[in-house]
Formats: sequence, structure tokens, C-alpha cells
Amino acid sequence: MKIKINDCLVEVQNGATYSDAAATLGLEKGALAVMVRGETLSLNAACKETDAHILTYFDEEGKRVYERSIRFVMLMAFERLYPGAFVRCEHSLGRGIYVTVRGMKLTEDVVTNIRECMKSIVKADLPFTLLPMSRKEAIAHYANRGDEDKVKLLKYRPFEHFRMYECGGMKEYFYGEMAKSTGSVSVFDVRLVGGGFVVLLPDENDPTRLSEYRPMPKLLSTFRESARWHEILEVENAADLNEMTEKGHLREFIRVNEALMDRKIYEIADKIVESRARLVCIAGPSSSGKTTFCNRLMIALRVTGLTPVKLSLDDYYKNRDQIPLDEHGEVDLECVESLDTELLGKHLTQLLDGEQVEAPTYDFLTGMRTDKTHSIKVDPTSPILIEGIHGLNDRLTPGIRRDMKFKIYISALTTLNIDDHNRIRTTDARLIRRIVRDAAFRGTDPEKTFSMWASVRRGEEKNIFPFQEDADAMINSSLAYELAVVKNYAYPILTAITPDNQHYTAARRLVKFLNYIRSADVEDEIPLNSILREFIGGSCFYREE
Repeated sequence: MKIKINDCLVEVQNGATYSDAAATLGLEKGALAVMVRGETLSLNAACKETDAHILTYFDEEGKRVYERSIRFVMLMAFERLYPGAFVRCEHSLGRGIYVTVRGMKLTEDVVTNIRECMKSIVKADLPFTLLPMSRKEAIAHYANRGDEDKVKLLKYRPFEHFRMYECGGMKEYFYGEMAKSTGSVSVFDVRLVGGGFVVLLPDENDPTRLSEYRPMPKLLSTFRESARWHEILEVENAADLNEMTEKGHLREFIRVNEALMDRKIYEIADKIVESRARLVCIAGPSSSGKTTFCNRLMIALRVTGLTPVKLSLDDYYKNRDQIPLDEHGEVDLECVESLDTELLGKHLTQLLDGEQVEAPTYDFLTGMRTDKTHSIKVDPTSPILIEGIHGLNDRLTPGIRRDMKFKIYISALTTLNIDDHNRIRTTDARLIRRIVRDAAFRGTDPEKTFSMWASVRRGEEKNIFPFQEDADAMINSSLAYELAVVKNYAYPILTAITPDNQHYTAARRLVKFLNYIRSADVEDEIPLNSILREFIGGSCFYREE
């Protein structure tokens, strides 16, 4: 039969795999999986009579296939060298995955052993074989292995069928496809970091090279603090959250979550007071809850006796025709050059000198600054709060000494996992927040949100993440209970996206992990000042006086 791959027709035998077809066309180099009608399939899958596209590391889905496959290799190495080790894949750290092993002291020797074993597994080029089975069979398999996290998870799985992969005698589950074989993931390293280790992935722009490791002690510490609280509260995986929902304990858990958030905000407020900083700069990636956090921090500072004021960076955008274009020829609202930093610096200096300024007002519909201004003045003992993506970049405030600034990095750093070996990406959790908020309050359909997301992510990589370690304080805005609530909003939106839609792949990916989360009807328990209210509605900070 004839099939089309990457717009090339090729004749294949019945039963031939996509790997066979790719090899015939000379497309096997760098191939990790194949996209067919918006669905990611293994290269080992049998060819269908339809168009297909080979996925490589330059594709988002290809990167995810690579990461899943190298995690499988890492777990195989532990199974061979340290059977019974409690390995947990925690979160991303730069271009790597942070992994912990409980009940076992990690040393350079252990990490070296794991690295060398992984290399031998990759060199053996062992195939990843898909093993369809029933949910009952999967539960029995994991119960026999003692993997209680997966046994608990599968009890909440809404489907009876189950897909597991086998490689080198080990069976494991990851929610998504694997590469053809272990030889497909040869670029990696393992490095001991902060009580755990990082599995480094290839460079995004050149997958034949290893990505550079950049130490991020502040970010790692923030992740570890949140993970520690999850462990104390015994809600580390989706099944733990589902169990809490099922037993009627979620409302109390929400109260604890929100109390922890309050405590963290007041701790940051105390640090600001102690620092005597006059300018508080708040930055973080999209859908981190920056606006709500800023409002809550204002209140916490007022409790200390200060009278802070807030300056909106949105009002300092240049007129649309003065904003630079990005590499795609589109207006680049993400770059620091899109802001009138000269006027901003002048106004900040005047405010810090006790003067009153007339701040501009920007109209995003026209892309122009309006004639309307608003007066701002701050007393000499209180800080000015500015919030925006460039808040940590000193180019935004070049005329102000560093000791006068207090920088805060905020992000939704999800530490809730699907299970011990399957993490929930922070970017996916933030994307769900944004889809829900855009649809409800910005009149933006999910297709447009998905379309913008790649550009948003590029802006974050360029303008936010490089400066995060310069922050004086970091706060994790993720709430351990939030997916049980947000699912009520996101699931209908995402499942309405059909296979013929160009964003079906991304929507399906989010749906797949939300299938493991049990939704809960507890919205009346969520405080009106909660960061989650910024996305689902009902926030007290958006009410008209």
C-alpha cells in the first residue's frame, strides 16, 4: 500500500511500521515518533493509509517522547543496580529532569554507576514494545511489584484499557508514546544536584549536543519547599488528591493550602520591610497569578504600617508603531524595548524623591497611549510595586541602585505528580490556567490561546527565566488542590477540540493527564482573594467599588 510521510509518497508492505517507511525515505535520522491525524504514535506502530509526519527533537511532541524514553532508561538502570529504590521524577530544572531517591544516600559513585548503566542500555539499542492490557491486569502487575502509587492511580482511571511499555525485561507506564528503541536517546548526562540528581537532556537547538547545566539553587529550593509540604500533607500524586476528594476532606485541604500561601506572602512582606527597599519588582511567566499576588502583597505590606503604591508596566508600553518586530515579523510586546523605559525611569526617580507624577494610560485595543493620565505619589517610607515580565531585568530600572530594589519571582511550580514516575509539567498546568481565564474573561477561544503559547514560551525563555536566580524571594503560586477545581472548566473546552483542529495534539495531551484527576464541586470553599480566583473568576480584586 502507499502512504504519505512528510508529504512524500512511499510504497510499503502490509504490516510495515512507520520506522520501515521512514527508513525507505531516508528520514530515520533523528526520528522519535510519528504524528497521524493529530495523534502521536510510536515509530513501531503499523502504517495506516493516511498522511503522517515524522517527529524529531525539534518538535514539542518529539521532545516529550525523548524525555519519557530517557526516564525509562534511567529507571531500568536503577532496576538493574539498585532494585527496590524509591525513585521519584520530580520536576524540570533548566533543560533537565530533577529526580530524587528516598531512603538512599546519593553519592557521586551512585550517579556514576547509573550514568554508565544507562549508556550500556542505550548502546544495546533495546526496542520499546507496546503491551496493551486491561486495567485489572495492570493493577495486578503493579501490586505484585509493590508500586502502590500506580495501584492507587489506576483505581481512578476512567477507561478499562491500558497501554504499558516493555523494554529489556522491565514493564513501565508513561502517559504518552516512547521512542523506537533505547538507541534513539543517546544524548544525556546525569549530575548530582542538591540531594537528588538531574538527568540532562539535549540542547534544544542542536539535539546532537548536551544542554548546558546552569545551577539554579533558589529555584530548586523553592521546588523542594513545596514538595516537602506535599509530602507532609500526604498529597504527592493525583491518586492522593482523588482520595481526598472521595473521602470529603478536600475542603479542609483547601483551607490549609490557602493558609500556607498567606503565610508565604506575609513572610515576603516582612523581608521587604527588613530590606528597606523602595522598589518591589515582581516578575514571573504567564498565568503565574502575578496580579493577585501583587494585590495580596500590597495588603500584607499595609498590615506592617506601610502605604505602598502600585505602578502598572502596561501603561508604559510604546505606541504600537514604535514597538520592534520579532523574528516572525510580528509586533514583539514581550521585549523590554516595547516599554518606554526612559519615561518609566524618570517617573520612578521622581516618585522616590517624593514628587507626584502623572502616569500614562495605555489602550491595548488601539495600541496607543491615551490622553488620560492618573496621579501617583508615595510617602518616603513606603515601596512602589511594579509587576510585569521584565520586573527582574535591571534594564527596566537602570537609574535605581540594586540595594533599593527587592525582586520577587513568582511561578506556578507544580509539584503534584500523576504518579512517582510521571510528573505534571509546570508549563502544562500554566497553560490550563490560561485557557480557562482567556475563555472566561478575555473573549479568547482556546485555538487562539494555543496559537499564542509558543510565542509566550519563547518570551519567557528570553525575558524571564534568565533573571530568576537574581530574585530576593521566590514564591510558588501553584495550589495543590487546584486541578480538581480547574478541571471543571478546562475539560469541556479541551474535549470539544476535534482531531481536524491543528491544536488537537496539544489539547489531547492535557486531556490525557486530566483524566487522572477527579473533579470536585468545592468552589464555594475557595477564598475570594485566592490566586486561583484570577483564573476561574470571583476574585475580590476585580470587583468594582
